[in-house]
Amino acid sequence: MKWINHQIVTGFIVCTATDDALFTASAIVGAVLPDRVEGSPPQESSAYWQWRKKHRTWSHYPLIYIALIAAAQYVQPLLPNPYSLIPTLITYALVGALLHIAEDALCGKVPLLTPRKNFGIKLFKVGSWREYFFAALIIAVCLFLRFGDFDLLRSYLGL
Repeated sequence: MKWINHQIVTGFIVCTATDDALFTASAIVGAVLPDRVEGSPPQESSAYWQWRKKHRTWSHYPLIYIALIAAAQYVQPLLPNPYSLIPTLITYALVGALLHIAEDALCGKVPLLTPRKNFGIKLFKVGSWREYFFAALIIAVCLFLRFGDFDLLRSYLGL
């Protein structure tokens, strides 16, 4: 996915789940972390394809982010009160990175259980209209979950 779609989709998902602006902002920052740590792709053609070969390898390995979340949660109770929010913000940034990886698994392959074994489906090509449609669909679902009239939906479905 494009970075902007990673940030928007992640922001809507986290805001819907937590209803917390600070945590949502942290997750939006983390939503580009897996690509950001790889650096920008070179502009020249041969170097770009060399860089592309290494894209979505170790930086998209979810167990790294899960381990960092565990470490942040372990450290949090050990910190004095004014600093105890920092591990939580780091955790939500790392949740944003995990959502990035899940989103990338919908438009290509990412490592799952081992850094060398990739998993994913290709629902859309990055930058295509299907990517933007997918992002809009996730936004619509989040908005419905947040503000939707479930009684109307139940009556429509006959439940």
